[in-house]
Amino acid sequence: MMTVKEIPRLRGQVAEWRGAGERIGFVPTMGNLHQGHMQLVRHARSAAQRVVVSVFVNPMQFGPGEDFNSYPRTLEQDRDKLADESVDLLFAPGIEEIYPHGARHTTRVEVPQVSEGLCADFRPGHFAGVATVVARLFNLVQPDVAVFGEKDFQQLAVIGRMVEDLGWPIEIAAVATVREPDGLAMSSRNQYLTAEERQRAPLLYRTLCEVAARLRSGESCFAELESDALQTLRSAGFEPEYVAIRDALTLQSPAGMDTPQVVLAAARLGRTRLIDNVQV
Repeated sequence: MMTVKEIPRLRGQVAEWRGAGERIGFVPTMGNLHQGHMQLVRHARSAAQRVVVSVFVNPMQFGPGEDFNSYPRTLEQDRDKLADESVDLLFAPGIEEIYPHGARHTTRVEVPQVSEGLCADFRPGHFAGVATVVARLFNLVQPDVAVFGEKDFQQLAVIGRMVEDLGWPIEIAAVATVREPDGLAMSSRNQYLTAEERQRAPLLYRTLCEVAARLRSGESCFAELESDALQTLRSAGFEPEYVAIRDALTLQSPAGMDTPQVVLAAARLGRTRLIDNVQV
């Protein structure tokens, strides 16, 4: 596996593969890789002859008081895991490589509608940071297919809309959330949980599954379902930011019961922010 930090080397290698007619798969990450990331890599391998993975902790998607400085950086271990999956190229740039004029002075990409509400209400500017860095990485790697996890459902919607609106010839592949045996969605931030919090954390997923089951049974009072879920989480010691039932395609409030729906939630448990969703 090749490890590259400089953009010219990345572009040169990608151009060589493209010139040979090889299909390129791409998995952007912030590192501290776990089995959820490896599932994305395996999907990319099944969809392309060459696989590029980026590891870049993006300062633009962290707000004031968030964990940018303490976010786990484990590049050596990440490199070993990616090599075991036969990744062709690891792109691990520094901040100055991605934002040569500084993150505050870079051109920004914003995606309306799907980037509003939900997590955006609690992380202002987050999705502009996500869209900006992914747009930059897409332009550098020029993948045929890019792979993302469904755990970050709103992020997936933002990226899909950005690609559609800008007319990029990139297939966005969504991979189902990878979970621990007790249902907790795998996340790099799970390591912030204390042992006692880790025992409680799977309740978030179970609560969303209960809402989804009630929807499937025909209940249609969304406000009541959301309120019951919020109360369940608060009673268990979570600090929920939201539980929301949305149209799975637009992330707007559902117009009725006939469209695909998704139940989304974000909640804090101690110092850990957990997100999850269940599609209906």
